[in-house]
Amino acid sequence: MNKNMLILTAAITAMICSCSDSKQADLVVYNAVVYTVDSSFSTAEAFAVRDGEFIAVGTSDEIRSTYEAKKTIDAHGQPIYPGFYDAHAHFLGYARTYGQADLSGATSFDEIIDRLKAFRSEHPDARWLLGRGWDQNLWKNKSFPTKDGLDIAFPDIPVYLVRIDGHAALASGKALELAGITGPIDIEGGLIETRQGKPTGMLVDNAMDAVSSLIPGPTTSQLTQFLKKAEDACLAVGLTTVSDAGLGHSSLQLLDSLYMAGQLRIRNHAMIGISHENLDHYLAAGPYVSDRFTVRSFKILADGALGSRGACLLHPYADAPTSGFLLFSPEAIDSAIARIVDSDFQVATHAIGDSANRLILDIYGKYLKGKNDRRWRIEHAQIVSPTDFHKFGAYDIIPSVQPTHATSDMYWAEDRVGPERIKGAYAYRQLLEEAGRLALGSDFPVEHINPLYGFHAAVARVDKDDYPHGGFQPENAIDREAALRGMTIWAAYSVFEAETRGSIEVGKKADFVRLEKDIMTIPFEEIREVTVLQTAIAGETVYRKE
Repeated sequence: MNKNMLILTAAITAMICSCSDSKQADLVVYNAVVYTVDSSFSTAEAFAVRDGEFIAVGTSDEIRSTYEAKKTIDAHGQPIYPGFYDAHAHFLGYARTYGQADLSGATSFDEIIDRLKAFRSEHPDARWLLGRGWDQNLWKNKSFPTKDGLDIAFPDIPVYLVRIDGHAALASGKALELAGITGPIDIEGGLIETRQGKPTGMLVDNAMDAVSSLIPGPTTSQLTQFLKKAEDACLAVGLTTVSDAGLGHSSLQLLDSLYMAGQLRIRNHAMIGISHENLDHYLAAGPYVSDRFTVRSFKILADGALGSRGACLLHPYADAPTSGFLLFSPEAIDSAIARIVDSDFQVATHAIGDSANRLILDIYGKYLKGKNDRRWRIEHAQIVSPTDFHKFGAYDIIPSVQPTHATSDMYWAEDRVGPERIKGAYAYRQLLEEAGRLALGSDFPVEHINPLYGFHAAVARVDKDDYPHGGFQPENAIDREAALRGMTIWAAYSVFEAETRGSIEVGKKADFVRLEKDIMTIPFEEIREVTVLQTAIAGETVYRKE
């Protein structure tokens, strides 16, 4: 063998040895501040990803000297967190708003009419005029609106406008006519508001079905496009997983088909809306768990919302002669839970008022019988009687709360419940102390989809205008570590995923979010303005800031 051949052979051998000394990865991210959100809340500088999972977490030097990667990212000292969860949202409902007029933030009913006229001019062929997001608490006159203004402005088309909380709606005269509503009607768990025997157009909770059931939905093609737009919006704010609260069979089938076809990427834990038909079907079929789409929870609605006075209270509202109402009888709720208890399904129950929360806590306790790992949840847990907080810990019940509800409702919540009951409202720190963990969400489209808004509200207890000074009931703020856990590992725990997601640890799915600033250290007033630079699901970048 000549000298040149010897040199070539030595070079090839050296290359082979060098490659064998380095492990292969699909992605290496380094020079970052990585919040792992592991059990010790440790930080790291880098990680490696292969086949959609974290395979190593450590210092930049360790990871870069050990792994050869197809792609590397220098994070330039930017913070990285586990992918954000929204533990209680309405993803499909949010998608539908792309086909409706946006009424959120309107400061008068006249503004509502103006927005509807503009929307109508853009959609002249629509058979119904739909909108969502109005809130009479933002108006000078905080009374519920009536249909009169709609009937004048839109006499020839039925109009249906859902309140911001989704628990009340205003229907025009033509819409009421199509539904056959001409006077008072008794509806269990609902209210048709009347004056002098005539409907005003206001429908609360179960009464909404009389009109909403008549509204033609978007085509499958349209809804698919709306869902893709909704997904893009969620990914752009760092959400990698949502819990879609309360869907019917056809909606679940549509979502499953889209995930099977690879048309949706965001992870979705869908909750089944409670009904006899859904109980029969899904209890027989059993939970459905896939990589991106899971159906293993039943969603029960115990009561309505505080803003529309449908929340069920132990004592009358401070500003109205009503205590609200349950949407189902206690016997019906108990019967449904009795059917679920022997299955592998989770129960998640919407409870706003202190009466509804007491009822659900006691029914849960009846079947859970103390410590357990069923991970049953109360969604919102908004107003809790002082004597009931301990039941969360006693029965291992998870409070699934939405911090921006506190900062949205604080302007009028005390008017609804008075100065004593408000102390047990939006009590996130007290709930955390009793339950040991919180699952954080937004309830979008009731609130904004951005999880950083919820993080800010949880830790600062102020709104976008930094109001009020010192925070709303600041004794119930939680610290930043708890807030980050609530939107990552604790939210993952609440849907049985803490072993596979929710933190940046070896063996877990590589869902992560890179931000421009560190929400764990920057001043409170900067948190809402932080930009998401990158969102990744299973190591794949699904959003990148241009």
